Amino acid sequence: MSPILYAFGVLSALFVLIVVIESLRRQRLRERHAILWLGGGLLALIVSIFPGTLDWIAALIGISVPTNLVFFVSIALLFLVCIQHSTELTTLERKTRALAETVALLELHVREIEEAQQGEDAR
Repeated sequence: MSPILYAFGVLSALFVLIVVIESLRRQRLRERHAILWLGGGLLALIVSIFPGTLDWIAALIGISVPTNLVFFVSIALLFLVCIQHSTELTTLERKTRALAETVALLELHVREIEEAQQGEDAR
C-alpha cells in the first residue's frame, strides 16, 4: 500500500470519528444513533492503521476479495442504521397519533364546557 493511500485511509477514519464526536458534543446527534457510527469509524480506523487485518479477516471468513468484505460491512452498517431509524419513526408516529387523539378529546371537552357556560349565561 502506498504511503499516500495509507495516510488517506487513516485521515478519513479520523475525520469520521471527529465529526461524530463533535456532533455528539454539540447535541446534534444522540448517543444511541452515534453508537453504530462510532463503531464503523473505529473499525475503519483499525483497518486503515493495520491493513493486513482486513486480509486476515476476509481469509478467516472465506471471502476471496477483501474489498468485498468492506462493502458487506458498510452495507450491513447502513442497514442497521435504517432499521434503527425505522423503529424510532414508528414509535414517533404512534406517539403523535396518541397526542392528536388526546388533543381532540381535550378540545371536545373545552367546547362542551364553553357551551355549558354559554347556556348558564343565557339564563
